[in-house]
Amino acid sequence: MLYFFLAVLFTVALYLIMRAYPRYGVNSFHAVVFNYYSCVLTGLVLTPDLRVFTEVSWSSTGTLLTLALGILFVIAFILIGRTAQKVSVTASSLSANMSLVIPVIFGLFVFQNNNKVFTGTNYLGLVLAVLALALGAIQKKEASSIAVPGKTPVMVVLLPVLTFFASGTNNTLINYLSSTYYAPGHTTVFMIIACSGAILVGTILLLLRVVYNKETVAWKSVAGGLLLGVPNFLSLYFLLKALSSFGNSAAYVFPIYNILTMLVASFTAWVVYQEKLNNLNRLGLVIAVIAVILISYQELGL
Repeated sequence: MLYFFLAVLFTVALYLIMRAYPRYGVNSFHAVVFNYYSCVLTGLVLTPDLRVFTEVSWSSTGTLLTLALGILFVIAFILIGRTAQKVSVTASSLSANMSLVIPVIFGLFVFQNNNKVFTGTNYLGLVLAVLALALGAIQKKEASSIAVPGKTPVMVVLLPVLTFFASGTNNTLINYLSSTYYAPGHTTVFMIIACSGAILVGTILLLLRVVYNKETVAWKSVAGGLLLGVPNFLSLYFLLKALSSFGNSAAYVFPIYNILTMLVASFTAWVVYQEKLNNLNRLGLVIAVIAVILISYQELGL
C-alpha cells in the first residue's frame, strides 16, 4: 500500500500547486508544457543506468505508441481545462473522475490481467466507488452553467464526453503499454518516452500560440511548470509501481487510487484553503471509505 499512498500524496501536491497558479499569475497551459521538461529530468535522475536508453528501439510499435500516449497527456489536459471554462468545473471534475470506469472495464473484461478473482462484494465496491466520486464532485451553484449565454447544448454535452473518454483512455493505455512493452524495472523509461511525446506536442502548441496569438511566456510560468513536473512524474511513477505490485489489476488499483486521492485532497483543501464540503460531498466521502473496504476486503483480511 506504500506505493498507493505515495502516488496519492504526489497527486494531491499537483492539485495544491495548480490551485496556487492564479494567485501568482501563472499561465496554466504554459506551465503544463514546461512541466513535462521537468518530468523528463526527474525521470533521468531516477533511472539507475542511463545506458538502458541505448536499448530502446525508437521505431518499434511500443515506443511509437508510448510517444502517442504523451500526446494524449496534453490533449486530456486541454479538454479538462476547456470543459471547466466552457461548461463548469463540476463537469470537468466529474468527467475526469468517472473515467476510471474505462480502465476498470478493460482490465476486467478485455485485458483480463487481474491477479484476484472479483466477487459480488468487490463489484458492489466498484459501483459505490463511482457513486462516491460523483458525489464528491458535486458543488452547489447559484445557477446552472447550461443557462449561461453562449454555451450551446452541443458544447455542454460534447466537451464533458470528450474529457471522459480522453482521461479514461489515458489511464487504460498507461496500464496496457507499461505492462505489455516494458519490463518491470523499466518504469522510468516508459514514463520518459511518454513525457517526451508530451513535450513534442506541447511545445508545438505553445509556439503556435506565441506566434499567432502573440502570447508571452513569463518566467514565473516556466518556474511554476518546472516545479509541477516533479510531483507530476512521481505521482505516475508510484501509480505504475502500485499497478505492478497488484499484477496490473486496473479494476483494483484505479478505484482505490481515485478514492484515496479524493479523500486526501478534500482534507488537504479543508486544511490549507479552508474549503467547505456540502452534505453530498460528506456522503461521498463516507461511501468512498466503504467502497475501498469492499474492493479490498480480501487484502485487508476481512
